[in-house]
This record gives sequence, C-alpha cells and structure tokens, in this order.
Amino acid sequence: MTNAGMPRPFDRRGAAAVGRTVGMVMAIFALLIIASLSVNSCSVTVESGYMGIKTTKFGPNPGVQPEELGPGFHWEGIGEKIRTYQTLQRTYSYTREPNSDGTENEEITFSDVLGLPMTADVALTFRVQENKAADLYATWRQEYDAFIDGPLRTSVRAAIARETEKLPVACNAQQAASSAAPAPLPAAPANGAPAAPVVASAPTATGEEEDCPGQLIGPGRQIVLQRAMQALQREWTPQGLEIIRMEWIGSIRYPESVIQAIQSRTTAEQNTRAALERVNLERANAEARIAQARGQAEANRLLAESIRSNPEVVRLREIERTLGLCPLSASTCVIGQGVNLAQLIESRDAAATSPR
Repeated sequence: MTNAGMPRPFDRRGAAAVGRTVGMVMAIFALLIIASLSVNSCSVTVESGYMGIKTTKFGPNPGVQPEELGPGFHWEGIGEKIRTYQTLQRTYSYTREPNSDGTENEEITFSDVLGLPMTADVALTFRVQENKAADLYATWRQEYDAFIDGPLRTSVRAAIARETEKLPVACNAQQAASSAAPAPLPAAPANGAPAAPVVASAPTATGEEEDCPGQLIGPGRQIVLQRAMQALQREWTPQGLEIIRMEWIGSIRYPESVIQAIQSRTTAEQNTRAALERVNLERANAEARIAQARGQAEANRLLAESIRSNPEVVRLREIERTLGLCPLSASTCVIGQGVNLAQLIESRDAAATSPR
C-alpha cells in the first residue's frame, strides 16, 4: 500500500502559511481603511482665506474656544467640532430675483417719512477679521452663510429704514394737484406802460434745500445709503466684521401712486410754463401794436403842426387832388367831355414816380 493518495506534510504547511499571509494583508488593509475613515471624520483642513473655530463639549472650558485655527490640518478630538469662517472680502447681493448668492427673495424693504412702502436691491461688501472670527461666531452661533442671510441682512434693512424714514420719497410729490393750477396772471397796467414779462416760477436750489433737504428720488438716495453704511460700521466693526462698501443695485422700486403723482406734477409744470410763454407772447405783440400806434399818432401830430404852420401845403394838396382842373374857390366842379381824366391821372402818377 502506497501513500500516493495522502497529502504531504509540506503541502499542508505551505497552504497554512499562504492563508496566514492573506489574512494579515486583509487585516492591514482593513486597518488602513479604518484609519483613513477615522482621520477624515476626526479632522478638518482649514483652507487659505478661512479661519477655523473649535467648539468643545468637555474639558475645563467647554463651548467656543477663543483661539482661531489658522489654515492647515487640525485634529478633532472626542466632543470637539471645527467649523470654518471665510475671512476673504466678499460682496453679497440682497436682491428680489435669484442670483449666485441664492434663489430666495432677499430684497430690502423700507418706507419714507410718510410711511410709503418701497423696496430695493442692495449689494454689501464686507470681511470677517481673522482675529475675531471666534468672537463673532460665539455671539451669533450661526454658520457663515446663515449669518449673512439672517442677522446681517436684518441689520442692513434696519439701518436703511432708519434713514429713509427721515426723508420724503419726493419733495412736494403729494401736492401735485395743487401744483397743477397756474399762478394768477398780473393785470395789465392802466397807464399804457409796457407790462413786465411773466416768468415761469421754478424752485431755486436754495429754496428747495430749505423746504425739502433731501428726497429719495434724487440726491437723498445716496445720502441715505452713506449714512446707513456708517451706522453698520459702528455696529459691526467692534464685533469683528468690517463693512467696506454698500450700494444700490438698480433703482428703488417706488409705489405706483408716487410715480403717478410725480408724473402729474411734471406735466402740470410743463403746461404752466407753456401757458405763461403764450401770455408773454401776447403781451409782446400788444406792446408792439401800442408802439406802432404811438408812432403813427406822433407822425400825424407832426403833420398837423406842419399844415397849421404852412397853409400852402393844404393848397398844394387840393391842387393835387383836383389835378388843377377846378378852381380852389369853387364849391362845384364839372369836367367837360373833352378832358381825358384817366390820362391826366396817369400822367400825374408818372410825374410823381419819375426821378427828378
């Protein structure tokens, strides 16, 4: 009987060694996977332009840690959480329409001194100070994007509203109806003296500033935004947020009633100016006719004086009118049939027009 069908001891030892090797490789691979997952789940990489903020649940000082974590790799221990806050300068647009900053309606609402509601789109440029990122988070306990959409937007709206409530949307816009009536025209002088031309009245810059120091349709629009930005800087700079710039995006969306009132007032002012220009033209034409009549009267007066001082002029005129055919003392003049009166008149006119 032979041992050909029985496994050799060497083969059994080789198979066991291969099995142990494969098991060790699989165990090492599993350990690497577990270690990699542990590192990824228990560490945070802070990119350049960001600061890390660590919060802890255990230890002598739980809560937000006052020291910011700079760019680099940071380990999260048990009960620790590291979140990142952007410290790069950023411009965020609060708009009605969707944009790259979000799809929701974030327009800013406010009102004027009369309580007329308005809305507008606003762009805010700001930056979180690197050494105060932890303090800013400790105060508001909101992530970076949630902070922009929440407390910061509320503060922007409140700052703008405080300033717009001090100004009217438009100076005298609510009095458009009274402005439409033209001013009463001055009566013509009784003594025949030339009347002073009527000039359409327009508010001067000084009077405009005294009666209405600003308006949201006009220079007040930028004044309001500048003062609101200054208020935001006073509020947020101590908390670690630098407000760099704030500006309107497009124009303010005014109430329809205000736009119609302003258009009515503008139309009324244009009509008033046109009416006053027509009055001035009529007065000028009347003065021209008066001057012409005065000139004619003066000419007649001089002619009458000339005739009174020289009676021969009257005699010459009579001769000219009768063509010398009738005696001056005759009360009745009969011209015979042989006289061609038309030819005599033509000869007289020719002699009068011929050069001497």
